[in-house]
Amino acid sequence: MPQHSADASLPPPIGLASLTQPRAPAAPDSLAHDTPPPRAQPAGAQLAGDAAGSRSLSVEFTGSGGEYFRIWIVNLLLTLVTAGLYYPWAKVRKLRYFYGNTVVGGHALDFHGEPRRMLRGYLLVGLLFVLYSVAGNVSPVAGAVALVLLAGLWPALFRASMRFRLANTSWRGLRLRFTGDTAGAYKAMLPLFVPALLLVALPVLVPETSAPAPGRGSAPAGALGLGVTLVAFAALPALWWSLKRYQHDNYQLAALRTQFRASVASFYGVFLKAGLLMLLAMAAVAAVGGLLGAAGALFGGGRRSVGAILLAIVLVVVAVYAVLLLVVQPYVTAKMQNLVWSRTGNRSLRFDSALRFGPLLALTLKNWLLVLLTLGLYWPFAAIATARLRLEAIEVQTRVDIDTLVARSREQMDDAAGDAAGDVAGIDVGL
Repeated sequence: MPQHSADASLPPPIGLASLTQPRAPAAPDSLAHDTPPPRAQPAGAQLAGDAAGSRSLSVEFTGSGGEYFRIWIVNLLLTLVTAGLYYPWAKVRKLRYFYGNTVVGGHALDFHGEPRRMLRGYLLVGLLFVLYSVAGNVSPVAGAVALVLLAGLWPALFRASMRFRLANTSWRGLRLRFTGDTAGAYKAMLPLFVPALLLVALPVLVPETSAPAPGRGSAPAGALGLGVTLVAFAALPALWWSLKRYQHDNYQLAALRTQFRASVASFYGVFLKAGLLMLLAMAAVAAVGGLLGAAGALFGGGRRSVGAILLAIVLVVVAVYAVLLLVVQPYVTAKMQNLVWSRTGNRSLRFDSALRFGPLLALTLKNWLLVLLTLGLYWPFAAIATARLRLEAIEVQTRVDIDTLVARSREQMDDAAGDAAGDVAGIDVGL
């Protein structure tokens, strides 16, 4: 699944989301819960009529750490030797391995992206960021303008990336498609646009926030900056919901199309619980750090006391970061995967995700411990273990005759997927 994440926290490949169908009349039961009025069905939807009863399509991951280690180490070395130019080839090798070992209903996914075409896309994105860096060195105003322009292009690049990734992914010989339009991409990213633009413009509009002059009060400007930052953080759950709705409403395989039925309130619920978990963990860490600092001040003296307090502060900062990485992130990952995938589907076919926080937390702790002990060499093994745990927690419940659908759809394939495969020179922004 295209997402912008490290190997050790890979999401399910995006192709799994493309097996759902536009809503059709069905007998009312648990598969039809919380379904809004049906939308217009695409041509060929009648191919996937309800079958008698339902069955499950299991998701298996057959990759191994030893196999992926050989791919990973070669990718790493060649990327370093070529100063990053090999990265598209490395990305394709990794995706082909992970997709090729993701088996849905007994059939593996496949990735068909061309590294040379992807290289042009990466160079385009790299050029945009270089221009932004140069503009930032010229003046704060030029940097702000360049960032606004880059942000203005990002939704279009995101949409092109989704089209490219889906069009180069196949299941049972059928290419997947992404049907979202550019206007939808801009609408999906709208919740973060206003606070982001305010944060960018703040140093220009209120110079005190970046370089307060001697004798001038910067409290109002600081309060304004803090307020904008809080608004930006408050918008994050809405942004994530909007992005997921845009993605999961527009995946398609043949006549089958997905719909997303999670509410924005459910996303805020997950983030709120994660925030409370983070606060509790930080409070415990701060209490331990306070005790260490107090003990150092009590039994030390002079410089040793100051050193003990500074050491306690450093330990608290490191511990807080560890809590965020090792506890809060697995919690959000598990809850979000279950929420997003279990709310993707319709009356004919839907997904279930039952990823549990406890096993993911234990695996995350184990992975990071072994990564540290092996100086990073355990990373590919961690990626494989995490992918297996997350993918095999997903199951597809279907009433449609997939074999009949695939057989008939192969006779009606057009060139739309091929056109999308070359969209914007094969760009892939990794989201």
